[in-house]
Amino acid sequence: MEATHRLPAPSSKEGELVGSQDGAGLRIGLLVARFNEEITKRLLEGAYEALERLRVREADRRVAWVPGAFELPLAAGALARSGRVDAVACLGCVIRGETAHDLYVGSECARGLQQVQLETGVPVAFGVLTTGSFDQALERSGGSHGNKGYEAVLTAVEMANLLREL
Repeated sequence: MEATHRLPAPSSKEGELVGSQDGAGLRIGLLVARFNEEITKRLLEGAYEALERLRVREADRRVAWVPGAFELPLAAGALARSGRVDAVACLGCVIRGETAHDLYVGSECARGLQQVQLETGVPVAFGVLTTGSFDQALERSGGSHGNKGYEAVLTAVEMANLLREL
């Protein structure tokens, strides 16, 4: 599966700072939700491809699985505070169902991950799909809409490098 990304390559004018997408020397954590595992495994494949392309060594990668998207913020906080990573990419999938459960899980996951990065200063990339259907999730995990796991790693690496410049 060829993972594509939709993020433009960073470029800047003189005097502007833009984080590099070179991951050499960076330690990147990946947190993956098991719920909707058929989708999250595809996101993880895209994340691995990005890590390879951005030159993040295998020894500088930490991967951990959590039960679902709701648990990602707690694990992200622990990993960010551990001092073992320069950035974290969180991968999950929340699909709309017959109730409003998806709204609570998705919004609390996003809120929690934002809180972690603001409190710790460690970038936490949001690679959590929030879709209306399983087919939409497939399209965003390696289909016609690219692979959001790949994009989450791009974001994590770029932000880690930008924070070093700031």
